[in-house]
Amino acid sequence: MNRVMKGAAATALAMGVSVGAAQAQDDTIKIGVLHSLSGTMAISETTLKDTVLMLVDEQNKKGGLLGKKLEAVVVDPASDWPLFAEKARELLEVNKVAAVFGCWTSVSRKSVLPVFEELNGMLFYPVQYEGEESSKNVFYTGAAPNQQAIPAVDYLMSEEGGSVKRFVLAGTDYVYPRTTNKILEQYLLDKGIPAEDIMINYTPFGHSDWQTIVSDIKAFGSAGKKTAVVSTINGDANVPFYKELGNQGIASSDIPVVAFSVGEEELSGIDTGPLVGHLAAWNYFMSAESPVNDEFIEKWQAFIGSEDRVTNDPMEATYIGFNMWVKAVEAAGTTDVDMVRDEMNGITYPNLTGGIAVMNTNHHLTKPVLIGEIQDDGQFQIVWSTPKGVIGDAWTDFLPESKNLVADWTAPISCGNFNITTGKCSGQNY
Repeated sequence: MNRVMKGAAATALAMGVSVGAAQAQDDTIKIGVLHSLSGTMAISETTLKDTVLMLVDEQNKKGGLLGKKLEAVVVDPASDWPLFAEKARELLEVNKVAAVFGCWTSVSRKSVLPVFEELNGMLFYPVQYEGEESSKNVFYTGAAPNQQAIPAVDYLMSEEGGSVKRFVLAGTDYVYPRTTNKILEQYLLDKGIPAEDIMINYTPFGHSDWQTIVSDIKAFGSAGKKTAVVSTINGDANVPFYKELGNQGIASSDIPVVAFSVGEEELSGIDTGPLVGHLAAWNYFMSAESPVNDEFIEKWQAFIGSEDRVTNDPMEATYIGFNMWVKAVEAAGTTDVDMVRDEMNGITYPNLTGGIAVMNTNHHLTKPVLIGEIQDDGQFQIVWSTPKGVIGDAWTDFLPESKNLVADWTAPISCGNFNITTGKCSGQNY
């Protein structure tokens, strides 16, 4: 053993770490998994933790990345928004992860954002959100409002979607529903829907007593105009909400509900018989017909050990983000965040519906938009889709404070909120 190696061995032993363990650490690339495994959001997020573990296992079977094995470091922020920030710092500072895959609610993402920007970490965020943000440290692989909320409302107002004239905007009380509904309210007003034909309601996380609210919705829908519910209700509150719809006999033919946070995973614990015909808007459904989707479902069910386990949109967003990161690391030849970020711009990867996802320079994907109808087996029948992929818009065109903002993380702009009117960047990062 030469002098340098002896010195390294002595240092490792002095720190209580064997030489073999130190070398093993050098032979792995750590990635963080930041999803709630307990609390109100565990119903949705636990599956995404398992999805990352499957993708890591699959990548390691291919030989790993840059000649090293991938190692997933899993933490549980427990649906506690301040704890998300603590766990993010732990992943970046203590575990030295190369990238993090995580968060579901926007309040959890907002909680960790300053940590990722301070420490120059890389976060892949796989869930639909309200937009109005673009950080150089975040890649948004879920839907922006123009890839979910706006197309869903357009569909409802169309003859095909029922020519809806009255809207209930029902959401959980936090930033995603409030901002999305602010955008939708203005959009509906711009489309000629009177203010009195828009009902807005918010409930806390984990809300369980829906009898009065569903009665109010039923009454609102009895005014002689076709009415629909646009739901940004999140987490386990969806279970009693949908059960109460069934209890009060609200059929989809009477008052259809289109949900932005209910997919196959959430429906797996509900008797979907009374919910047949209600809708959801996503960029992916398990029922999508494509060879790549069939392969993904087969791998997922084999990995999880159950043919009954479903797939959903945030899983696809995780799948796309993970594989884009792998591709960018291979192109950069390193896990260095700045170099990998440069390679992410314009990178492509097949999505599960048969097309190609593109990571744009605003850190949002190009993806198709799908409307699905709930079936009695808990799956969705796709009833409408965009003819091609839609570019995710970080800043909405329908709010006066946002319509002049664009995000572009390439030179010469290199800004997340560039004002095209003033020609100036409005902030440091987003």
